[in-house]
Amino acid sequence: MITDTRWATLLETRATAPDRIFAAYASRQARPLLASDGSTFIVAADHPARRAVGVGVEPLAMADRRSLLDRLVTALADPGVDGVMATPDVLDELVLLDALHDKVVIGSMNRSGLQGTTWELDDQLTGHDVESIVRHRLDGGKMLLRIDPDDARCRHTIVSCARFVTELAAAGLVAMIEPLPYTSIGGRAVLDKSDDELIRCVGVASALGNTSARTWLKLPSTDRVEKVMAATTLPALILGGAPGPDSATAFDSWRRAMAVPNVRGLVVGRSLLYPPDGDVATAVATAAEIVHGGN
Repeated sequence: MITDTRWATLLETRATAPDRIFAAYASRQARPLLASDGSTFIVAADHPARRAVGVGVEPLAMADRRSLLDRLVTALADPGVDGVMATPDVLDELVLLDALHDKVVIGSMNRSGLQGTTWELDDQLTGHDVESIVRHRLDGGKMLLRIDPDDARCRHTIVSCARFVTELAAAGLVAMIEPLPYTSIGGRAVLDKSDDELIRCVGVASALGNTSARTWLKLPSTDRVEKVMAATTLPALILGGAPGPDSATAFDSWRRAMAVPNVRGLVVGRSLLYPPDGDVATAVATAAEIVHGGN
């Protein structure tokens, strides 16, 4: 829990001692991506940087930074949570809150495709770059790769992601790609929920960069998750997606996905940080059991 004193200290450090951020990264205890059972469970919190702060019927739920950080600290305190994936601002705050020791830390890289904008599929680098990931001793970088065959701006994102994959691999770091098919409805970008199109995107993502040795995929769990995962030998983590009114449905979907051999865990954000009943600790514990407790 972030007490008033802890919150005031964070704000004071932000204003008067920013170099403590760099010192905190330097002293952070790192750990392997995979836990001893060969799986990993990562909490995601890079949504606000893409203008995506709504959760359910609350359009600004994630906009309250203290609340978001409090939920993240609660999640990271669970020993079944192996790490976090977030943008530089959130990671800087978590490292100052001493919440990143012995955790996997993945930096979010391309966040310029702001939700609801006319340029939404132009996802260029606005967050971590490879240099900062190496400098802060993070464990890898995550990229969003949305592909709409009718939107030429996707070409720039594909080229950028290929470069990041190559650079991260050269540094010996994980390149985590989230490939998603998109279409346009009424001039707005909309997720295409076709499994066939997702499978095609998996093929594109798997081939990016001059080596796939360090590439991981971040994929939705679909009704045909086995067929989607059959499109690649790359390891994958299942994303949580937007939270629904029934957490049990999401949990069941994740359990099924975890049975696929090259699925190695979960990367989940809003579904666990903002569960319908508000009980973050229980939601996180349930997901941790799915990843690490067997099916």
